[in-house]
Amino acid sequence: MSTTTLSLDEIHSLICDCLVANGCDDENAAAVARTIGGAERDGAAAHGLFRLPGYVASLRSGKVNGRARPTCDSLTLAALRMNGDDGFAPLAIETGIPMLAEAAHVTGLAVLLIRNSFHFAALWPEVEALAEQNLVGLACTVHTPMVAPFGARSAFFSTNPLAFAYPRPGQHPYVFDMATAAMSQGDIRVAARDGVPVAADVGVDANGNATTDAAAIDNGGVILPFGGFKGSAIATMIELLAAGVVGDAFSYEAGERDNRDGGPAKGGELIMALSPRLLADSDWSEHSEGFLSRLEAMDGVRLPSTRRFSRRSAPDGREVNSALLAEIRQLTT
Repeated sequence: MSTTTLSLDEIHSLICDCLVANGCDDENAAAVARTIGGAERDGAAAHGLFRLPGYVASLRSGKVNGRARPTCDSLTLAALRMNGDDGFAPLAIETGIPMLAEAAHVTGLAVLLIRNSFHFAALWPEVEALAEQNLVGLACTVHTPMVAPFGARSAFFSTNPLAFAYPRPGQHPYVFDMATAAMSQGDIRVAARDGVPVAADVGVDANGNATTDAAAIDNGGVILPFGGFKGSAIATMIELLAAGVVGDAFSYEAGERDNRDGGPAKGGELIMALSPRLLADSDWSEHSEGFLSRLEAMDGVRLPSTRRFSRRSAPDGREVNSALLAEIRQLTT
């Protein structure tokens, strides 16, 4: 695979230029660029520039409002509801997180319900932003059907990701961001593009047969939940939180309403923030750190996101797929 080295500033400018050329204003483009650029910085290619053509497709089809101005209502002291104004989720998230954090610092636990936005990215940016303020963060969202419930062979769930961050003052937080599917759709599509096989339990082809061919899963096949019925149960919980509680589309509803332009579908996201300072004893940080330090010290244990944080601190310059780069530049003209 041919690659081209770009600085992080070049990646940010590339994203902004492409989005503005296709109908975004500067504020929305910059928010998306921070999200995509952060994924490239952290070595998460499936959530980085790989997603940009999908964002562009949704702007060109008229599905997404590239000039969205999210607005927020306070339902209670601890419950905020954000209307994304039919825009991409990053600006709604960046607008809502400071308000959510302020509420959680006062009440101990607060939720942000995001409606009418198009989420197409990793979830770790929002929960990490909460952990940076010494808050515990949890986030989940849905998309369109691509995952079969346990025992079925037809899609009903999205990959229904769940992210969690726990603050560790003075160092990187404990963070995980995972699909409840055996593998995220983005990683499957990157594997299909690069001709890399996937594990045998990731999905089935169009005939319902197990396969290691990522392209066969992506083209008419179905992804399976991780851990069988356990992953399926967690995926159901996320549907009920991110759609039922938020009051936005379940995955099957999002699929029925989407124009299938290759970009994100409209849906909801639930983000929760908890203050251990208010909810636990005053030594919450030292107590939690004792646990995490013991866990981290065990032979063979690597905490999630360790590799991503290591890549984040690597010298500037990231390798970008050259064919993808050429496609993005073409979309910008």
